[in-house]
Amino acid sequence: MSTSFTTAPAEGGAARTSNDKLPTPAGRSAAALHDALVARGLITEVREPGVFGRGAAFEDVLNRVDALITRSIDDARLESLTFPPVIGRDIIERTGYLESFPTLCGCVHAFTGDERAARQLNQRAMAGESWGDALAMTDLVLNPAACYPLYPTCSGTLPVGGRHVTMLAWVYRQEPSAEPTRMRSFRVREFVRLGKPETVVAWRDEWLERGLALLRSLQLAARAEVAADPFFGRGGRLLAAGQREQRLKFEVVVPVISDEEPTACCSFNYHQDKFGSAFDIRLANGDVAHSACLGFGLERVTMALFQTHGFDAAEWPADVRALLWP
Repeated sequence: MSTSFTTAPAEGGAARTSNDKLPTPAGRSAAALHDALVARGLITEVREPGVFGRGAAFEDVLNRVDALITRSIDDARLESLTFPPVIGRDIIERTGYLESFPTLCGCVHAFTGDERAARQLNQRAMAGESWGDALAMTDLVLNPAACYPLYPTCSGTLPVGGRHVTMLAWVYRQEPSAEPTRMRSFRVREFVRLGKPETVVAWRDEWLERGLALLRSLQLAARAEVAADPFFGRGGRLLAAGQREQRLKFEVVVPVISDEEPTACCSFNYHQDKFGSAFDIRLANGDVAHSACLGFGLERVTMALFQTHGFDAAEWPADVRALLWP
């Protein structure tokens, strides 16, 4: 069963929906939001920046947001896959991730020594000394993007019409922050479309409108913006500029911490043939396949709801509750 939403142009144009003038949440500091979420048991106290537990009420809303998103899909060809939160190190090596985002990568290391080395490692750890050099890099990294595990499985020729896949993924990025919406480990409801360039772009554009409408249906003050990834270094600034100029990335943002710096809750990316070339994914006619992905940051949408409507979900507007508690 699908859920429909009234869409409006992502930017420009005269058409408007009734949600275009929704009230925005009052300005609130990151520390105040963190304290409010903790005081109500929605999250646990943050000890390591960007890492915290989620309470039962928080998880209930998050799961209902995810269910609402998946109910909105009406595509009999949609495939659902589940991957673990780690991927092969070769995936980020083949896609150039380390050139663009080396500061975000989290690599899995493991102990490979003998008993004597193990005792020394433990002694150093107990003494508060550094012990990282006693571990060796493995063939795994923490998954830095929800769509990455899919592409190696698509090598070869796609079915006629391409593929449309959804995943619920844990994502890791090494960007510690005291701000609750900036997590090192978080969940994304991801959708990926592979196929002809015109098919993929049309799908991305349609879902930009639908994603915007979905968040507005929850009475969130959402808007769409052209965006760029946080590429590393001097060359990264050129890549970001090119990404913006070609309009390859859009985000739907919602004021959570402040109106001036809204939080990206959805991301829409057109990769062109990057992953098709990296993993030899081809169309029936032999051309390299193009791909696009969209992801809803589930923790961020959940925080936006609590910030906008209050920290007791039982008191949220009836229209919002009707969507989440159908």
